[in-house]
This record gives sequence, C-alpha cells and structure tokens, in this order.
Amino acid sequence: MDNSEQNRHTPLSRTGAIPLYHQVAEIFRQRVYDGTWKPGDILPSLDSLMAEFSVARVTVREAVRLLRDEGLLLPERGRGTVVTQKAIARRPLRVETTMADLIDIYKGDKPNVENIEEGLIRPSISEDEGYLAPSYYHLKRTHMRSDMKYCIISLYIEETVFRKAEEQFRTQLVLPVLYSLENLNIANARQRVTIGKCDIETAELLEYPIGDPVAKVRRLLTKEDNEIVYLADVIYRADCIRFDMDMKP
Repeated sequence: MDNSEQNRHTPLSRTGAIPLYHQVAEIFRQRVYDGTWKPGDILPSLDSLMAEFSVARVTVREAVRLLRDEGLLLPERGRGTVVTQKAIARRPLRVETTMADLIDIYKGDKPNVENIEEGLIRPSISEDEGYLAPSYYHLKRTHMRSDMKYCIISLYIEETVFRKAEEQFRTQLVLPVLYSLENLNIANARQRVTIGKCDIETAELLEYPIGDPVAKVRRLLTKEDNEIVYLADVIYRADCIRFDMDMKP
C-alpha cells in the first residue's frame, strides 16, 4: 500500500443524512473494488484513518465492521486489518456493448434456478422498441457470481424460440442458450441504461440496502422486421457493475 496514504485528507459531508461511518465505509469499499487496496494489503493504522477523515475512532471501527461483514476485510491479530481474497470476486462486472463480449463475460455465472416468476406473459414496450410477437415466455430470476446475487433479470423470450430449448432456458443463462440455437434470426441488439435507487423488492432479493444506487438495463434483440425475439429488464447492484464504452473521436 502506498505510503502517501498516510498523509491523505479525505473530506466527508457533515450536513447530509448519511452517517459518517457509512461514508467512510463507501470510500473503503471503492478502494477495494478499484484495486487501490489489493487482496493481502494491510489497511493504514486506525490513527491514520482517523486523521484522514477527521473522525472519531468509533467511526472508523464501524466502517471496518461493515466491510468485515461483507467479507471484504478481515481483522488479524498481530497484523491489522487485511483485504481478503473475496474482494477479487466483488470487482465490478463489465457490461459490454457487443453481444459476443456480453455473452463471454457471463461464462462462470449461474442463475438462481428457483425462478421468481414464470409463465406466458407479453411484455410492455414503447412504440420505438419494435413490435411484439403473439406470445412470450417470461422468466424472472437472480444471477449469481461467487455465491453472491448481483442482479435481478426479468426476461421475455418469443414463445416459439423458447420451446426449442425449454429446459436449457429454465436452468441456464439465457443469452448463451439463445445464441446456440440454429437458424435464429437476430438482426439488431440494443440496450438502454438508467440509474435508480434500490426498492424494497430488490433489497430483499439481492440483500442490498434500500435506497442505494442500482443500474437498470433494458436489452432488446429484434429480427430484421423489428419483431422482438428477446427482451430483458435487468437491475444490477451498483457495486457490481462497470460500463466501459468507446467514444467516437
């Protein structure tokens, strides 16, 4: 860990509704996720962290406790507080802008096969998203990585496509199954991202604090005639997602 951290000063909001220890914990969390603090690193001393944030000892201890409960930090007698190997698994998932890359990053993930909802339901769409087929099969489930639920996905598959691989769609990640089908006519893929706050249902399903930020992704695959083959509404924990996009010069 860089010695320059010993002299760092990080301001906190003293007037808002967010407790100081939550603010400190969030900064600690980001340092773990972005690799500033790597697995095996020992955190700066308690006194150094108190000085950096201008807070009391109990505030730093509460922040450390939150990350310890998340499995990111581990106090070790005689050494100090250590960043755990679990921190590697919690690094944000990249949401790609090409379908091939998106399918590739899902390798190794697994759905919670106890689907929250399932059945024949047509999705609601806006006029600019395409048009609907007569029938869709709906699945709602959570996705997991390293035994942690990181997103809720509510998806709709055109029924004739769904019937080609019912068991695989029910028990596996849908996009890899979809793209493994022969003679599948997908001409266009789009996704839209918005930022929101965690509601009660999301908090319960993902074990994530109510009111914390979430990323909402709406993803559509359409045929050449703009008929929707696949539609998914995904809610990601903000601490488990990262967007990297190329910009046109």
